[in-house]
Amino acid sequence: QVQLVESGGGLAQAGGSLRLSCAAPVSIFGINAMAWYRQAPGNQRELVATITSGGSTNYADSVKGRFTISRDNAKNTVYLQMNSLKAEDTAVYYCAVTRGLSLYWGQGTQVTVSS
Repeated sequence: QVQLVESGGGLAQAGGSLRLSCAAPVSIFGINAMAWYRQAPGNQRELVATITSGGSTNYADSVKGRFTISRDNAKNTVYLQMNSLKAEDTAVYYCAVTRGLSLYWGQGTQVTVSS
């Protein structure tokens, strides 16, 4: 089992920025891909961005050019820098990591963007 601890959510104005963090215990080895998902009320959970252990990234079209995913492998931490926020970015954001054949989820952090 991998416990993920998220932080950094909150309230931002449209056009503003927030940075999310998600940390796994540093004692855990073998974490592969790391990702951020989000779920808005009434919507399905959607993939926002992914990053492989080698640093390759992929983004949903809706966030390309505005969000940046990064990771610190020494700290087992993944980040999501969110710039130029829009009201439609409002959602609960979840981090997820893969380790072996297993997928682990964070508890979620609320991001609210006011227009």
